This record gives sequence, structure tokens and C-alpha cells, in this order.
Amino acid sequence: MTEITMTPETRQSAHRIQLALLSVLIIGLVIAPFVLYPVFLMKVLCFALFASAFNLLLGFTGLLSFGHAAFFGGAAYFTAHAVKEWGFPPEAGILLGVVGAAFMGLIIGFFAIRRQGIYFAMITLALSQMFFFFCLQSEFTKGEDGLQGVPRGHLLGFIDLSQPLNMYFFVLAVFAIGVFMVWRIVHSPFGMILRSIRENENRAISLGYSVNLYKLAAFVMSAALAGLAGGLKALVFQFATLTDVAWQMSGEVILMTLLGGIGTIFGPIFGAAFVVTVQNYLSTTGFPVTVLTGLIFIVCVLVFRRGIVGEFNASRLAAKLGLRSRN
Repeated sequence: MTEITMTPETRQSAHRIQLALLSVLIIGLVIAPFVLYPVFLMKVLCFALFASAFNLLLGFTGLLSFGHAAFFGGAAYFTAHAVKEWGFPPEAGILLGVVGAAFMGLIIGFFAIRRQGIYFAMITLALSQMFFFFCLQSEFTKGEDGLQGVPRGHLLGFIDLSQPLNMYFFVLAVFAIGVFMVWRIVHSPFGMILRSIRENENRAISLGYSVNLYKLAAFVMSAALAGLAGGLKALVFQFATLTDVAWQMSGEVILMTLLGGIGTIFGPIFGAAFVVTVQNYLSTTGFPVTVLTGLIFIVCVLVFRRGIVGEFNASRLAAKLGLRSRN
């Protein structure tokens, strides 16, 4: 397969297009709650942020984690417990969830980054399952009952988040901040080093970079952003359950990212929106959701190996470079 190399001019043009598309996306999301069901939109935003956080690790660092549900669900439990049991305001509860997820990411990442490939993935899965069984038996999480009836509270003391539109725009603001953070990390010098590690780790080591420290930093950042999504999800649905920390949740976020396109900014967002929409539609029918998602994954692997957004970007770039070479 021919490798497509981006010139600095082409890369800057791609960045401008990404910012323009992100602006259009945000405008559309501002209008959306007046047309669509706000709770459905909030679910899409939470999972889109979760997939973007996972993509930071897989798409831009080249590390496949099977344990990201631990950070998503762990933060959901931390936020729900802090808000319900300790009376924290929603912003403090989410912050606690992010800090807790980052700390878990530091511990799991410390052990996982010592291995590569499938061994890295299996270590993250094993440690995530250990956390799942802790949640299953712990009084902190209420076991199989989960934490239910979590109050949304008042943002900054005066914005009532029990109102659907107030909650939606709060989720939208956090989503926009989270996606911007991913974009800023990816297009920073730190992000360029992550890409070099993904492309050729041995060469990055030969250039003098402490590869393990960069991997660990990326792992913690990804875990913290996944925790931000999990904390939001706990407030949106007002509960945290074992489903949030189960290995199936890790599988779902992998599917979302691969379907949309790894290594792209908009791919995980598109993938999450597509999967959540399909699940929401099929929930009212008798058709098994897992069968359809499996079929979608197979088609994506066979036809859209870069993901839907990834294939679109690649074809657009190839057409632009072909036109330039003819001129």
C-alpha cells in the first residue's frame, strides 16, 4: 500500500478544516436539543468524549487498552458517591471522578506500559477485571444494585441541572472542552512525540526520548478524559452500575473508535454517535443489538479499514495530492 505523506502546507490546511468542522459541529449541537430528545443527545456526547479519550491512546500513541471501562465506570462511581453520599456539588463530584480515574490510570499504566502489543492489552484487561470484581463486592458501589437516585444538583450553586436544557448545555460545554484538549494535545510537540512512538518506538528511543514516561503520560491523560466522560454519564442518567465497568464497555469504545477512524479527531465522535443511535433505535425492537454491532464491525474491517472518517480523509488527501502533482 502506498504511503501518503503530508506536507506542512497540507497539514496546516487539514488543521484549519478540522477547526471549521468542529465549529459547525458545536453550532449544530447547540440547536439539536430543540429538535431531538436531550437525554439521547447527552448520551451521545458522553460516549463521544469517552471514545475521543480512548483514541488519544490508541490512535495517536498506538496502545490498545482493553481496560478503559475501569476509568469510565470508576469515575462514574466516584462522582455518584461524592454527589449522593457526601453532598458534593456536581462540578466537584466530576472533578473527583477525573482525579480518581487519573490515579487509577497511573497505577494501571505503570504496570501495563512495561509490555507491548497483546501483552499490554491483556494486562489492562486483567487489571480492569480486578476493579470490576471490587465494584461487584464493595459497599462503596452498592454491589449489583449500583448507586441510584444520584442528584444532579446546582452548578456553581445557582444553575439547576435538573432542568434538561441546563444539563444538556453543561454536558455540551464539558464535551467541547474535552475534545479541544484532545486536539491540543495531539497537535502539540508532546503529541508529535506520541506519534513518533506509535510509528517507530525504537527510533524514538534512539533519539533519546524516555518512551515509557511518554506512554505513561498519555495513558494517564486518556484515563482522566475517560473519567470526565464517566462522571458526566453518572449525572446525566443519575446512576452508576456495574455495566459501566464491565469489559463489554471497553469493547464498545473500541468499536466506536475503529468504526469512526482511529487517529482522527472526528472519527470517534462519529463512531460513538452511530453506535449509540443504533442501540437506541434497536432497543425498542426484538433484534439483538450485539449481532448488528458485530456485523457492522466486520464490514468496517473489510471495507473501511481506516474507519469511515479515516477513509474519507485519506481519499480527500490522495485526491488533493494527485491534483497537485498533475499541476
